[in-house]
Amino acid sequence: MTNPFPGYNDTRAAKRTFAVAHRRLMTEDRMATTIVVGIALLLAAVVGLVLYAERGRPLLPSTWRMLRQMRLRRLLGPGSLHGYVYGRWTKQYLNVLLNWIMPRLGARGRNWLAERYHGKVLTPEQSRAIIELDTKIPLRDLEQIIPYSTARQLVLDGPPDIAVSECWCRHARNEPCQPTQVCMVTGRTFVDFVLEHNPRTSRRLTQAEALQLLAEEHDRGHVHSAWFKDALLDRFYAICNCCKCCCGGIEAMVRYRTPMMASSGYVAQVDETLCVACGACEEACPFEAIRCDGAARVEWESCMGCGVCGSKCPKDALSLVRDEGKGEPLDARLLAQEMPGGAVGS
Repeated sequence: MTNPFPGYNDTRAAKRTFAVAHRRLMTEDRMATTIVVGIALLLAAVVGLVLYAERGRPLLPSTWRMLRQMRLRRLLGPGSLHGYVYGRWTKQYLNVLLNWIMPRLGARGRNWLAERYHGKVLTPEQSRAIIELDTKIPLRDLEQIIPYSTARQLVLDGPPDIAVSECWCRHARNEPCQPTQVCMVTGRTFVDFVLEHNPRTSRRLTQAEALQLLAEEHDRGHVHSAWFKDALLDRFYAICNCCKCCCGGIEAMVRYRTPMMASSGYVAQVDETLCVACGACEEACPFEAIRCDGAARVEWESCMGCGVCGSKCPKDALSLVRDEGKGEPLDARLLAQEMPGGAVGS
């Protein structure tokens, strides 16, 4: 039968087409609005985080200085964010690293980490030499001194800028050693960053105050060590005063057998004519490198040449001796003498 109203179906089809198109446009408008709002919220969150991290300013001067020192490749890579997070939120960073990541990593993962984040044990004399430096050591690669593939550069102005900060390794433990403000940041770039971003937990030190802190920590039986990190311009940035019960580096060496710290270039030597096997050195050794059985015995492979044992021996039966098998020492006096016209303080 022929439809007596041929235009009727066309009108209904047009209305359906219009309704479908209208719904599609509304859906697209809602999607576009959602995307715009999402981007706006994300940008607001990023701006808010930056303002929080930078203490209410777009960028603090120390942040600009660190960014300027990064090469373009590093600035555009993840290392720049990594270094910023480490420097700004060191407490949270180390808490996660020591209590969550390290216990779950295998040997390969820990060794990978050690190549990028490591310490060099310092004798008391070597640590004082850095503080007493009175000449500039330009940027150089310590390939023969720091036995790792990355993070082995050093640059120092004499006398170096120094700040002391909280030891976040100690804060990551349930019963930390005291005092906790013992980590010494060195170099203007890192010192300014710490002081500007964490003023409540750090303060600037004079040379005399820094030397006094080193002496006090040595008397407590703690290890001086220079620390290097790939995310911090591949450089030396701090002298830590490490206790064997809290330090993440010592824990990596003793508990996990991960080579996260390099020897000072020295090894402890026992004078058996003076040793009475009292066990003071065995108890004091942070690296479990001494055994007492009739006399003190030093395990060469485990000894890092820190000198703690000698300072705790009541008979002065232990001393440090240079051992080429333990690598080259990090001695600022020798490095300064290699510079044209180099000189160091007494």
